[in-house]
Amino acid sequence: MSVLAQIEQWPVDNAVSVVINGDGAIAAEHGNTKRVYPLASVTKLLSTYAFLIALEEEAITLDDPAGPEGSTVHHLLAHTAGYDFDSKTIRYAVGTKRGYSNTGFEVLSEHLEKETGMSLAEYAQEAVFTPLGMTNTEIAGSCAKDGRSNASDLALFAAELLNPTLIAAETMQDATRVHFENLAGILPGYGRQNPNDWGLGFEIRSTKKPHWTGPNHPATTFGHFGQSGTFLWVDPENRLACVTLTDKNFGQWAVEAWAPFNAGILETLLIHNRA
Repeated sequence: MSVLAQIEQWPVDNAVSVVINGDGAIAAEHGNTKRVYPLASVTKLLSTYAFLIALEEEAITLDDPAGPEGSTVHHLLAHTAGYDFDSKTIRYAVGTKRGYSNTGFEVLSEHLEKETGMSLAEYAQEAVFTPLGMTNTEIAGSCAKDGRSNASDLALFAAELLNPTLIAAETMQDATRVHFENLAGILPGYGRQNPNDWGLGFEIRSTKKPHWTGPNHPATTFGHFGQSGTFLWVDPENRLACVTLTDKNFGQWAVEAWAPFNAGILETLLIHNRA
């Protein structure tokens, strides 16, 4: 797919992009899919899936108290617990704003370890990476930002997000709907959004503008991007997903490049599918 070759024009030394279709197969790829990259906040997608499995196994529940007083696992997963971005400073009352927080996910991992006796890294390895054959993926540090993987492994993960096998389809549907509706907040790199919609760990495109996915992407598109210059999105309506990894930190270059790139992927695939 020629649109993927655009990554060669980006101001990065290394980049790879893979598109996955609704059957979970590779529709197109460009670049070295075996090279391992730091994922930054794309790590949260991997951690989220581990948390969802833990919820299904009833190792934890959404109503478990966790975090600030009045906060639950539910609030932490949906970024409404009130934490600062990267500290345990409380910025606002529980449930009143969407405050994207690395700390919230780290507190979640502490809660999971307390309830299961396993670290999040161990739990994700056993419950997610091994079953999916993700042999080049690990969470080495914070479950919010210290994952490492390659495009080959993340394509397997994206296929799982399109066609869940490790969790029930109903669990996935619930995780990718908006939780705690009509909350404003800051989407890092893209400014204040009202609403700043989120599911359980998954960022939801909704009506956000500007955004890193394309303006032609359905509101139901979900995923995450990372400050290390990475992103993964899933379009459940058109049954497509894309993994893109680079070795240049997010910045203005990404704001300018990603949305038209992602719009082009969707347009190209839809034209191809109609042909």
